[in-house]
Amino acid sequence: MAVPSEETRMSPDSRSLGSIDQVKFLTVAEVAAVMRVSKMSVYRMIHAGDIEAVRFGRNFRVPESAVDNYLRNSIYDVG
Repeated sequence: MAVPSEETRMSPDSRSLGSIDQVKFLTVAEVAAVMRVSKMSVYRMIHAGDIEAVRFGRNFRVPESAVDNYLRNSIYDVG
């Protein structure tokens, strides 16, 4: 049985993260502080699929680039 390569297993969004050595991961509390929302709001975004996250045991870590992408795509022009 052939084992899928890492490139095959990764989602298209995670391939754009670049080298895993260069990815900076943030805790849910750090993301909440950056976005000025509650930790529960960050957990809701993760579970809804609005923001990428990696699960380590019972904890989530969010790539810094995922936070940047979410914030850039959330800005809209009023008026």
